[in-house]
Amino acid sequence: MQRARARLPEDAPEDAPEDAAVDGRLLDRYVAAFERYDVAALVSLLHEDATMSMPPFAWWLRGREAVRAVLSAAGAPCANDRLLPARANGAPAFAQYRDGEAFALVVLEIGGGVVTGVTTFLDPRLVPSLGLPMSFGQPLRTDR
Repeated sequence: MQRARARLPEDAPEDAPEDAAVDGRLLDRYVAAFERYDVAALVSLLHEDATMSMPPFAWWLRGREAVRAVLSAAGAPCANDRLLPARANGAPAFAQYRDGEAFALVVLEIGGGVVTGVTTFLDPRLVPSLGLPMSFGQPLRTDR
């Protein structure tokens, strides 16, 4: 580990833009589909073998069809939640808010113009590490 850490600065180009490989339109479509809990739209943004996990649960899915089946059967628990963009470990990430309060940290893996992985950390205490607030002070949606 020590040798690997020592090499990281050498191997990482300092002048490479962080968002070079990430299409902002893809992220915008992901947010719109997530906030509407539009399963078909969400799944259309995933790679055929995309993974989805939700630590600390032992919940792990692989593939569009597995994700579609679980999200379709879930009863729309995230409908009307709000995502605010950030970055986590160089990857696109979002703070997820429910009723105006921080709920989770969602980290995306992107490759080939699609989402290849989604990890939702169900620990709202991670949200301030992204420079985002724990609360909006009021619910984001009044229709919940």
